[in-house]
Amino acid sequence: MILIDLTGGENHKAYQKFEIENGSRQYDFLRSAVEAALEVKRPFLSQTILKALNFHAIACLHTSAGEYRPCKVYVGDYEPPPEFQVPGLMDDFVNQVNRHWMDHDPIVLAAYVLWRLNYIHPFINGNGRTARAACLFVLCVRLGGWLPGAPILPELIRENRDEYVNIMRETDNSVKTGELDLSKLHAFLERLILQQLSSAEDLPDS
Repeated sequence: MILIDLTGGENHKAYQKFEIENGSRQYDFLRSAVEAALEVKRPFLSQTILKALNFHAIACLHTSAGEYRPCKVYVGDYEPPPEFQVPGLMDDFVNQVNRHWMDHDPIVLAAYVLWRLNYIHPFINGNGRTARAACLFVLCVRLGGWLPGAPILPELIRENRDEYVNIMRETDNSVKTGELDLSKLHAFLERLILQQLSSAEDLPDS
């Protein structure tokens, strides 16, 4: 069952209901993955985790869930790298993250993951959801535990979508003009992380 084929589009109520439920399943998996990575002392990013996050986001909604895309995709006026480059780009991306796991500020690392995954756009659909979840995975594992508070970072990013999209475009443009500049994305994530953490402080003691 692939709902995008059966419903004819993402606006169908059956598609939207399943998409919301997939989001809940993805977040449950994300938290389990963070806890397992810390428990078995494997604090790093892997392509297996990224593919699993994508699978949970788009299972039964689109083809190739949890697999790198077999075709070109277009995102507005942005054309991501061709599909045949994706495996190599993802190898290099994951290696870069893990190489700098301990010598980069955790938010810088998370910002790079968020930007780079969107830039490569490795999956046929659900790239934004996967990138936001991966961003939180890296942040939590790097900091040693699941961050308290709600809404969680991926949801806060979605709630500030217009600002987020503009910052991502500026980050893309920084690459075109010379050197990757993550400073605005870093400040954006830092603000939202503090918002998530402050919400936990407002909760009554159980």
